[in-house]
Amino acid sequence: MLFKFLGKHRDLGLLILRLGVGGCFIAHGLPKLGDSKSWAGLGKSMKYLGIDFFPEFWGFMAAVTEGIGGVLLILGVFYRPVCLLLMFTMIVATLSHAVPEKRDFNKYSNPLKLAFVFLGLATVGPGRFSIDKD
Repeated sequence: MLFKFLGKHRDLGLLILRLGVGGCFIAHGLPKLGDSKSWAGLGKSMKYLGIDFFPEFWGFMAAVTEGIGGVLLILGVFYRPVCLLLMFTMIVATLSHAVPEKRDFNKYSNPLKLAFVFLGLATVGPGRFSIDKD
């Protein structure tokens, strides 16, 4: 009976996922927006993609993507672009932990998992309980 109920409530499941993951990204990203001194260090992670210029800009963009992206994810506004930006941010985070740590899976598994979560969310859309309904 529980599985039948859950199976019929895809939109509710997407809302729960958006609230939980979006809330975590708000808590993780908004403090970075107010800490301009950390932007350069954060942005230096782009070197793993061969981009080594303007690290402050890239760090700021990562902070905006996480903090503001979390808000937009919850609301379901600009949903697919936000999911793809968050996925890209998680790929950079994966690389920044995987490469210098000599591929210690425990160091980079979390951002790697989230990259796949955001790809899946971008694929299925925000669901009915969002501002930008599919």
